[in-house]
Amino acid sequence: MILFNLLISSVLFLASIQHVRASALTTVIAPNERLCFYADVDKAGEKIGFYFAVQAGGSFDIDFDVKDPNEKLLLDGERERSGDYVLTANTIGEYSFCFENDMSTLTDKLLDFDIMVESEPRREVAAKPGQVSDHTSPIRGKHIPAQ
Repeated sequence: MILFNLLISSVLFLASIQHVRASALTTVIAPNERLCFYADVDKAGEKIGFYFAVQAGGSFDIDFDVKDPNEKLLLDGERERSGDYVLTANTIGEYSFCFENDMSTLTDKLLDFDIMVESEPRREVAAKPGQVSDHTSPIRGKHIPAQ
């Protein structure tokens, strides 16, 4: 019975994680590795918040790029320690946020980052005074070997 309760608790915990909308994450990027994360934009005009900071490894720097669904480069940087940006999404679809540790041959980088997609407040009457509705989108990540 204890094993059954533990199993049910684990399933409920994992199910609740899928519904988390905020996305402050920490990851390790190995030497010569490219790691990308993706966020969906449902409507043109939505704001995308993007923050990162290298917490450990080498000179505390990382290369990054942000591309729209048409692979158009929106932001990039080389050997950056941190960044905090807000973009307006002009295209509906999947935006990519990639980090690359190709300048390092030995050192992992520990990276904190946050990606948030939210609708701009519209001039509509809120359900309750002072209430503003927003929309956030989950993030997906994928390892891509550096070339």
